[in-house]
Formats: sequence, structure tokens, C-alpha cells
Amino acid sequence: MLKYLLKRVLWMVPMIIGISLISFFIMHLAPGDITSNESAFNPKASEESRQKLRELYNLDKPIVIQYSLWLKRIVKLDFGESFASHQRPVLWEKKDKNGNVKPGLIQKALPITLLINLITIFLIFSISILLGTVAAIKKNRFPDRLITLFVFIGFAIPGFWLALMLMYFLGVSNQILPISGLHSVGYENLNGFYQFTDTLKHLILPVFISCLSGLAGISLYVRNGMIEILNQDYIKTARAKGLVERKVIFKHTLKNALLPLITILGLSIPGLIGGSVIAESIFAIPGMGKLFYDAVLMRDFPVVMGILTIGSMLTLIGNLLADLSYAWADPRIRRGLVK
Repeated sequence: MLKYLLKRVLWMVPMIIGISLISFFIMHLAPGDITSNESAFNPKASEESRQKLRELYNLDKPIVIQYSLWLKRIVKLDFGESFASHQRPVLWEKKDKNGNVKPGLIQKALPITLLINLITIFLIFSISILLGTVAAIKKNRFPDRLITLFVFIGFAIPGFWLALMLMYFLGVSNQILPISGLHSVGYENLNGFYQFTDTLKHLILPVFISCLSGLAGISLYVRNGMIEILNQDYIKTARAKGLVERKVIFKHTLKNALLPLITILGLSIPGLIGGSVIAESIFAIPGMGKLFYDAVLMRDFPVVMGILTIGSMLTLIGNLLADLSYAWADPRIRRGLVK
């Protein structure tokens, strides 16, 4: 097991380099750069000033040299400084020449995205297991058909359209929930309990939008997995021996049906990170998704590469933890790893 873990960790290094290399080259295929945006908002900007900006940001160098310079900084965990956000550090806070502390963009945005994603993952798997179990037990009956209808609706409705509709009906028309940001005006003046409830209200709509598609897919996966296991011979044998139906469902069927979900948990991380771009941009939440969206629009290459690298690392770590958890839960795989 230890040998397998060490091998996987070492294999993550070339994976990160390969992902960053492909991302870097694809990103530079897009037309324009930060100097195009800055000159577009300043009609008096000359070609000479644009060239000076390109030299300042090393954009005048060949792309291979640009990538090598970026890679040298990454080895020191230095993602550089943003082109657009007043040259703030990309990863974490630094002191400038005057001793002033500049907060890091990712350092500020990552905890918000992780909070939303952790809540989303917990709700998706908790509700999906419940819905999938009920649908499998009540196969081809009304609860199963109702849950299947919900699954198809969850797959069919575009997330951005539903977000706009909910913002209009729950926020604009009826003013039941806030529709933007993470805190209300005057948040700092509230006590601890009201700060918690205020943040919770702001998270309801983004978390719901993030949950919808994942909830539909995983509940269907649990349903099909349980139906397949319920038809296995050892389940029929357990029932023939007179085992209580509750134990048959929860101890034997559900336990074995949930094993593949460990792998799905690791594979769902990239989707959640990508989905946060839509939710955070629509609801103006200052997380990694909105930061990435704004950086792409501004051609802010250091921020884009920093977010892609962090996202890739989180994805690889999630897949590694999923594989290790699966090996821990399934003795057959664990014995295979020892060999």
C-alpha cells in the first residue's frame, strides 16, 4: 500500500507539468493579451506604450521562454503577480517595496469556493443516496417514477437559466433571498449568530444551483447500482434465510452499492470546480470561479495559470484519496495492491 501511495504521489509531478504545459500553450493561442484590453480602454494608448507593457510582462519573448520563466517561479511556489488587479500576488500575500502587505488573490478566493463545494458535495451525496435507495426499493412504482422525473428535469434544465429565474422570483420580485455577494451591507456590525444566518442565506441559491445536476446524476447511479445488487444471488440467499428486509437493504445492498461512489467522489471534484465558475459569476461571489472568469476576460495569464494549476492539483489529490479510500473499503483491491 505504501509503495502504491509513493508511486501515485511521484506520478502527480509530471501530470501537473503536463497539464500546465498544455494549458499554457492553449491559453496563448487565444487572440489578444492584457495590453489589448488596457489600450482598448485608453484611446490615446500608442503602439509604443503597448510594446513597453509587453516587455514589462515578458510577453514579447517566445512562448517557450515564457513558460520556462513561469515554471521556475512555480518551483518556488511563486505564481507571480496579476497583470490586472494592481499587480497583486496570485497565490498568497506579499510585501511590496514600501512594506505594505498585498493580499493574494487565490488565498482570498479559495476558501470561499472550498466552502461552497464541500457543502455541495455533502448535500449531493446525502440526498442522492436517499433518493436512489427509495427509487431502487420502489422500482417501477410511483416513488421511482417521481424520482426518475426529477432526474431528467435536473439533467435538462440549464443551470444559468434556472439561476436567473430564481434570482428574479426569490430575490427581485419577492425579496425572500439575497441574489448577489456573500454578505449583506453592514455585515461587520452584526453579531456572530446573525453573521452566520446572513452568510447562510447568501449561500442557498448558489449551493442549490451547484447541487442540481450532480444530485440528478448520482441518485440515478445509486438507483441502478442497488437494483443490480438486489438481483445478486447472495441477496436472494439472505432473504431466503429470513433476514430482516431492513438489514438486507442497508447492511448488504446499500453498503456494496456505495463502494463505486468513492471513485465518483474523486471524479466529481473537477466538475464542481468548473461549475463554480457559473454559480459564482452569476451570483457575484468572490470565489475561484468568478476570479477565473474575470481573469480570462482580462487576459490575466498569471491568474488563469495559477487557478488551473491549483485546480489540477486538487483534482489529482481528490482522485488519489478516492483510490486509497476504495482500496481501504474493498479488501480485494487492497490485497491486489499488496502484491
